[in-house]
Amino acid sequence: MNRSIAIGVAVVVLAVMTLVGRLVSAAEDDRKLVAALDTEYQAAVKKNDAATMDRILTDNFVLVTASGKTYTKADLLNDARGGRTTYEHQEDTMQTVRVWGDTAVVTAKLWEKGTDDGKSFDHLLWFSDTYVRTPIGWRYAFAQSAYCPCQKQ
Repeated sequence: MNRSIAIGVAVVVLAVMTLVGRLVSAAEDDRKLVAALDTEYQAAVKKNDAATMDRILTDNFVLVTASGKTYTKADLLNDARGGRTTYEHQEDTMQTVRVWGDTAVVTAKLWEKGTDDGKSFDHLLWFSDTYVRTPIGWRYAFAQSAYCPCQKQ
């Protein structure tokens, strides 16, 4: 009887360990996928690649900038298609991705430099990008940016 109980406990422990391992592996896969997707999105912005941006953004996407202004998916796609903004730099560093089930948040430091409607800009920003898992995969749903405190406004 004791041997049967010990074997039963061992089987349950092994099953739990296997399940936990799969969940950890799946979360790591999600983290890598979202990190790559966010990097792809930043590259698309730099190139004004509206098609890639359209594929990654949810239809109800919202960006809240450091000044409090909001932009929708349509705003960003129209800007990309119009070519009003050109980028010399649009690169992020210090990217961290955190995943909670069907939600992932990317935080990173972004250097953007270029021209917007003929006016030069050169900013360091911290941003948080929120991705959600949808039936067609991860999509970028919400963003918020803040000027880096080390930068003069």
